[in-house]
Amino acid sequence: MYDLTFITLRERPELIINAAEWFHSKWGVPEEAYLECMNPYINNETEYGWYLCLNGDHIAGGLGVIENDFHDRKDLTPNICAVYTEESYRCQGIAGRLLNMAVADLKEKGITPVYLVTDHTGFYERYGWEFLCMVQGDGEPDPTRMYIHR
Repeated sequence: MYDLTFITLRERPELIINAAEWFHSKWGVPEEAYLECMNPYINNETEYGWYLCLNGDHIAGGLGVIENDFHDRKDLTPNICAVYTEESYRCQGIAGRLLNMAVADLKEKGITPVYLVTDHTGFYERYGWEFLCMVQGDGEPDPTRMYIHR
């Protein structure tokens, strides 16, 4: 059993470098790109946040909220992005709890609906997400699934 804590990056801004490195290691997006999104959130310039699950100071899972997750439907915003749970922590509801946390946080700030792109089917539906349409990812040969949480 783990001692897991769910936080926003705004609550623990000292973790910004670790978080950017962690997300980069999972998705290959440059750390600088994550920092460009995380800094405005930490500085209260946007409510598009970053959410982490910690086991001590170790990041077990996380996700972010950005304007557009690299697709052609710029009108469908904001987007949940970079959803990831470390393999050893999977099947414990971490991603679901992070998703619910982000959606509730945004809704509390008047930001709804929220969108996400994924190739997964069946996972996000468990947490209240509905398939909306197919979108074309930047530089991707095939369209991908867009979900909405109202």
